[in-house]
Amino acid sequence: MTIMQMFNFTRRGLLTLAALCAFTLPALAQVQKLDRVVAVVDDDVVMASELQQRLNTITQQIAAQNVQAPPMDILRRQVLEQLIVERLQLQMGARAGVTISDSELDQAIARVQQNMGLSPEQFQRKLEADGISNNAFRQQIRHELIIRRVEQGSVNRRIQITDQDINNFLRSKEGEFWKSPQYQLGHILIAVGSSAPAEEVAAARTKAESIYEKAIGGEDFRALAIRNSSGQNALQGGDLGWRKTVELPTLFADALVDLKVGDTSKPFRSDAGFHLLKIHDQRGGASEQVVEQTKVRHILVKTSAIRSDDDAYKLLMDLRGKIESGDLKFEDAAKENSEDIGTMLQGGDLGWSNPGQFVPEFTQAMDSTPVGEMSMPFRSQFGWHLLRVEGRRQQDMTDQYIRNQAANLLRNRRYEEELQNWRQEIRDQAFVEIKLPEAGDASAADVKPSEEQ
Repeated sequence: MTIMQMFNFTRRGLLTLAALCAFTLPALAQVQKLDRVVAVVDDDVVMASELQQRLNTITQQIAAQNVQAPPMDILRRQVLEQLIVERLQLQMGARAGVTISDSELDQAIARVQQNMGLSPEQFQRKLEADGISNNAFRQQIRHELIIRRVEQGSVNRRIQITDQDINNFLRSKEGEFWKSPQYQLGHILIAVGSSAPAEEVAAARTKAESIYEKAIGGEDFRALAIRNSSGQNALQGGDLGWRKTVELPTLFADALVDLKVGDTSKPFRSDAGFHLLKIHDQRGGASEQVVEQTKVRHILVKTSAIRSDDDAYKLLMDLRGKIESGDLKFEDAAKENSEDIGTMLQGGDLGWSNPGQFVPEFTQAMDSTPVGEMSMPFRSQFGWHLLRVEGRRQQDMTDQYIRNQAANLLRNRRYEEELQNWRQEIRDQAFVEIKLPEAGDASAADVKPSEEQ
């Protein structure tokens, strides 16, 4: 497997990055000799050498998977269409000013190295063995990152997930199954018929309660099940395996509502008798999400040609002194001086914030300031700030967490469908002139799989 085949940034079936990997230097020399334009794509072109390189890679991938390749004329057209769409995406990225910094590119390459388990030196030797120059490798990865960013920006704008979409999903059977956790359950049944005499029911209840006391007292639940249970899984320690609550009888699901891992339910009755359930383990589902929220006010002062950093700092220090002395209220200082138009009229009130909501400089100052006190003036990318922490609280965000996760799931589902639609739209709207020779034309041999494969 080549380096580029390991580089899997997108979900394309045929990765653009693999194009640089599979050809050898002799094959490259052969392609250069035959190079010509095979497609005009708006203001750009696709060369025969690029098509040759991609064909070499794809045919190698197909051969490695022991899959029957399609006829070469069909494969050539498919690969060319892929290159055409990529050209259009790169042109869109250029028009939108999409750039990839060297540091971002270095991080991407480092991830490739890490995935392959290679040191930088080993990775460089692997590139050389695959006949890939370092500059060509970096350029192709840069192109792939640009394409991914263009796709994400363009497609995500087409996807709108409404509150009603989320509600409908969470209320559906699929949604119930999705958000339901899986429990590894133990079960004990003390059998007694629904029409049994009262004294038999009482005896069964007493036995079930005795087993419950032993279980919560630390006795091994599986051993208790083997000795006492009439359930089908008694000899397996009452093991029911991994079950989602939606897969359980309603009576069982209700008994698990307030239990945590390691807990045993109190005995509950069905027509079959008295049951006890123990949660041995849990996975999946939405665990409790409690976060610390902070209520804060701030004053923002921006620098400009007529206000230096020193001037902004001195202004905020002067306001801080007046607020501390009681000559000025923080809210009034914000209304009169803050340049944050979104909060100035509310006295700088930012409301209750969640972790990670603000830029790092603001978060650091906020977290290090005690409740009821002001920070020292500090600078962020937006200007100079003075903040006051007005309160902190622990907030259960479990429901919001579930809704956010559901929205992400729905968005990811729609993404692939919208991605294909969007690609087809930009292809239909573009000027494309294909210059591949017709089948049977002697020049059709100009683009063919390399004999070096």
